[in-house]
Amino acid sequence: MRLILQSVIFPVSFCLLALTCGGTSQPPEPTGWTLTWSDEFSGTNGSAADAAKWTLETGGNGWGNNELEYYTDRLQNAQQRDGNLVITVQKETFTGTDGVTRNYTSARLKTARHFTQTYGRFEARIKVPKGRGIWPAFWMLGDNIDIVGWPTCGEIDIMENIGSELDKVHGSMHGPGYFGNTPLTAVYTLASGQFGDDSHVFAIEWEPAAVRFYVDGNLYQTRTPSDLPTGTRWVFDHPFFILLNVAVGGNFPGDPDASSTFPQTMLVDYVRVYARK
Repeated sequence: MRLILQSVIFPVSFCLLALTCGGTSQPPEPTGWTLTWSDEFSGTNGSAADAAKWTLETGGNGWGNNELEYYTDRLQNAQQRDGNLVITVQKETFTGTDGVTRNYTSARLKTARHFTQTYGRFEARIKVPKGRGIWPAFWMLGDNIDIVGWPTCGEIDIMENIGSELDKVHGSMHGPGYFGNTPLTAVYTLASGQFGDDSHVFAIEWEPAAVRFYVDGNLYQTRTPSDLPTGTRWVFDHPFFILLNVAVGGNFPGDPDASSTFPQTMLVDYVRVYARK
């Protein structure tokens, strides 16, 4: 899961508008933005995610990252509960309808074919799981992926966490010539505590010529076309869709070990998308 940007004159930092910068306080409604789409996950306890908003992807083919989980569409792996989307990673032997067998199950949801948007503020309040080999993410892909493929479609990773890095999250952008191990990327380190101890607000503000990354209202990275490697191009000028998932193992976090415990859960309080007024 990955990220990228371009230069404009920016409004007052969102951090200045927050009640506090840092910690776990929830920012106020962002000034200058209009809500265009959201999911507050307020469905009946034990119910599936809203099928009008999300598609659950299934499969255990490694997802291009040598991951170890099988993504299912079962309530055991994704359901609404107490105002949250709960994605649960279980250690279990599972064989899918495709005949693939994995020793972990999880869930991966996307808004493709339900909702896409070009530019805006994309944010979610999330409590991440913990443990070596656990890989939670809140990210976006270009909606032309089926036509041009990855990474030409573009990828923006609003939040990725390596479960063994308890106080860090990654924000990244991937495109043609800057992907995989060489994306545009930065790390945000929590001043105190661990991300898995409480919920935090992860967000980007995406303009025609820039992408800005925030944690709890703190701006920690801005990317523009000037950051691109020579000879590459900016591919963040068309609609993207949203994804939420928790992977197990793979190239980025490494595999679970004896210290990893299961089940693990990611709690998503809400996902909200805004456009400039």
